[in-house]
Amino acid sequence: MHDIIRQLEEKREQARLGGGAKRIAAQHAKGKLTARERIELLVDPNSFEEWDMFVEHRCTDFGMADNKIPGDGVVIGYGTINGRMVFIYSQDFTVFGGALSEAHAEKICKVMDHAMKVGAPVIGLNDSGGARIQEGVASLGGYADVFQRNVLASGVVPQISMIMGPCAGGAVYSPAMTDFIFMVKDSSYMFVTGPEVVKTVTHEEVTAEELGGAMTHSTRSGVADLAFENDVEALLMLRRFFNYLPLNNREKPPLRPTADPAERPDPSLDTLVPDNPNKPYDMKELIVKIADDADFFELQPDYARNIVIGFVRMEGQTVGIVANQPLVLAGCLDIRSSIKAARFVRFCDAFNIPVVTLVDVPGFMPGTAQEYGGIIKHGAKLLYAYAECTVPKVTLITRKAYGGAYDVMSSKHLRGDVNFAWPSAEIAVMGPKGAVEIIFREEKGDPAKLAQREAEYKAKFANPFVAGSRGFIDDVIQPHETRKRICRSLAMLRGKRLENPWRKHGNIPL
Repeated sequence: MHDIIRQLEEKREQARLGGGAKRIAAQHAKGKLTARERIELLVDPNSFEEWDMFVEHRCTDFGMADNKIPGDGVVIGYGTINGRMVFIYSQDFTVFGGALSEAHAEKICKVMDHAMKVGAPVIGLNDSGGARIQEGVASLGGYADVFQRNVLASGVVPQISMIMGPCAGGAVYSPAMTDFIFMVKDSSYMFVTGPEVVKTVTHEEVTAEELGGAMTHSTRSGVADLAFENDVEALLMLRRFFNYLPLNNREKPPLRPTADPAERPDPSLDTLVPDNPNKPYDMKELIVKIADDADFFELQPDYARNIVIGFVRMEGQTVGIVANQPLVLAGCLDIRSSIKAARFVRFCDAFNIPVVTLVDVPGFMPGTAQEYGGIIKHGAKLLYAYAECTVPKVTLITRKAYGGAYDVMSSKHLRGDVNFAWPSAEIAVMGPKGAVEIIFREEKGDPAKLAQREAEYKAKFANPFVAGSRGFIDDVIQPHETRKRICRSLAMLRGKRLENPWRKHGNIPL
């Protein structure tokens, strides 16, 4: 018995060493933690239960039969974050560069299967050179097995990818199908084909960082939701982010008690919107002032900045925020912002998270670039997401809500539950100047008459009362009582039951 125990401990020690002390030192020299160090930082102390520590690859070609390392380049198991269950796989770059083999893929599939079975989120810590070339099609089949589970788990349990090293080729498609992608600056990158292939095929000279680094994907492509400075910050922020999410689609998000009163007024909001309708203001100021303890976890802050998305708590309850940002492109909806917001609304809807929409939108972005880029179809994604969404929806129009963009931004017509407006709200087909020039085009030669018509149009539509008279706005509220009114609405909607007609699935305009 003692011999077996000694052998067990030796095998465990060998597995924990991964690719060996030399490769661990090389990982540390790059400013990166090892697979197990990352898990230790992410989960609660002593909560991680590791599986398949002794799994080895089955490849016998190219000298691989004599090169086997226990664990085969990925650490899997489950643990807790702030006492709540989570399943984790963490790729080990010190073992064959974290390359994915058939056995490696089977381990990832095992945690994903269990996560769906028990209803707990999956976090993948990606640090891999791609498919294990020596295994050929077996490793490609392993990727496809993982992809299939990503799709089956979508909308069932939250899936989060943390890219902490290379992620290239087929490997990128698993994170792409998860709900959120976070990256680490200067040490992680994602691309379908690397710089060498790009140079050969298109003759473009580009570095790995320029092609698929954290800054590229968090500012230009929108692939990543956030970019962090280093492994430690990334994992600590991931712990914080995890606190907003429910464990699965059958649960409500966690409730975190707060000392911040729901009835708290904020007089500074009464002067947030400038008197001049063409002057911008920062919508994030409103978000922070209505949130519990001024705490706002923003996602994709540097991509499509004309729309703001993220999580806050209101009376301790997780709430998804979607808000037009007048500081950028006057808050217009364009292709990028429509896609960004639509995906976020669909996540909230899948996981029972109420959506609060803050509206100041002059319309959709005009121009050939937008039309040729498919703004019609991409704008419809946001429209579809809001129309399909069945969770509680509370909308506040702070200033402009013009044209089709008024409809799209969670209007009463898309089953908005509670729709508020500030006294400064203007709800119309278009701005007064443009509307008057169309309606009274025959009076264009008379500026005085046009000015008078514009004043008439403003008096009729540059306020929330016409919409209010038709019931499209439930109430016109004082800005300083915004937090109180939204909190009350969300409390009232906690028992909301609404189901869409049965169908296999809808056909969102992709």
